[in-house]
Amino acid sequence: MAKRKKTKTKRKLAHPKLPMQGQLNLRDEGTHFNLRLIFDDLNQRYFRGRLRGYKVMWGRRRKHRPREYFIFGTIQEEDRVIRINPALDQAFVPPWFLRYVVYHEMLHSVVPEEALPEGRRRVHTEEFNRREREYPSYRRARRWEEENLSRFLR
Repeated sequence: MAKRKKTKTKRKLAHPKLPMQGQLNLRDEGTHFNLRLIFDDLNQRYFRGRLRGYKVMWGRRRKHRPREYFIFGTIQEEDRVIRINPALDQAFVPPWFLRYVVYHEMLHSVVPEEALPEGRRRVHTEEFNRREREYPSYRRARRWEEENLSRFLR
C-alpha cells in the first residue's frame, strides 16, 4: 500500500461577515456636522422630545456618484435608524439645509404612510407635505436643493 504524502493546504484567513450595520459608518459626527446635536435640537423644538431611541448617522460612502437622482437621507423605522448621505458633510452645504434634511426624515416617524392598491404605499402624504411645508426653512431649503443638486450628481 502506497503511503500518501500529506499535502499542506493553504487556508484562507477567515473574515467574519459582518451584518450590514457593521459595514456602515455608524457615526453621528462628521467632518463638518454633528448629526446627534442636530437631531436632539430638532427633536426638542419640533417633536417635543418624543422621538426616543433613534440613531442618526452618516451613511456609507459610495464609490461612484449617482447620475440621475440623489438620496439625501433615509429612515428605517423598524430599527429607529436615520441615515444621512455623507456627501452632505461638506463645507459648502449650509447647516440650515442639513437641518431640513434631518427634519424631513424625522417627520416620517410621526406621519403615517398611506396604503395604496396592489400593496404599494405613499410615504409623502398630504399630511406629511403639509407638515413639511410648516418647517421654517422649507422654501429656502428646497430652492437650495434645486440649485445645487448637480453638485451631488456626476
